[in-house]
Amino acid sequence: MALRTWPPLPEETIPSTLFSRGRSGRLILTKVVLLNGVGSSGKSSIAKALQNTVSKPFLHVEMDAFLAMMPERYHNHPEGLSFEQHIENGKASTIAKTGVIAERTLTGMRHSVAAMAKAGNNLIVDDVLFGNTDTGDAPTLAEYRKLLRPFDFFLVAVFAPLDVLEERERLRGDRVPGLARWQYERVHEQMPYDFEVHTENASPQQCAEQIKVSLGL
Repeated sequence: MALRTWPPLPEETIPSTLFSRGRSGRLILTKVVLLNGVGSSGKSSIAKALQNTVSKPFLHVEMDAFLAMMPERYHNHPEGLSFEQHIENGKASTIAKTGVIAERTLTGMRHSVAAMAKAGNNLIVDDVLFGNTDTGDAPTLAEYRKLLRPFDFFLVAVFAPLDVLEERERLRGDRVPGLARWQYERVHEQMPYDFEVHTENASPQQCAEQIKVSLGL
């Protein structure tokens, strides 16, 4: 499940802002942990728990916060973020479509993540990336890989069963009904994860502890 398919950068070519050194003098790269999962899977709660679990400071970067920067008129607008509902296996399934303004916003988010890491900030990124499907978002992961190559980059899956996701979606009340169903088969398809957590039986704190230990944070 290792993500690192590229060669590491030689130490002498890495700008000093991208790393610190421990007491032993060992080079410690800035770390970026990307949590990927369907909406309502628990990414934001895990990110907050992880911030409070690790000893070093990590900033939490949320996709929703960037989309909220768009003018309100571009929410449910073809040039911003729009939704199309249809019936899938007898249940509502809602397709999320990103127009040119939303795409620019999300591209800006990915470059902002790289800029913040370059400034020496450890990051937990809360995003929704699609896997290697015909309608997927695999180029987005490739862009993250390219932008974050100088850093210690980890991709973590946040899983939950569909019935759990749909119940959380219903209870939250701030999510478009049917979005979890549409994302469910598309988000994790053939993704090369470094680690995965399952939130149906584990609390955000337990997931954060698992991530901390597995990734050595």
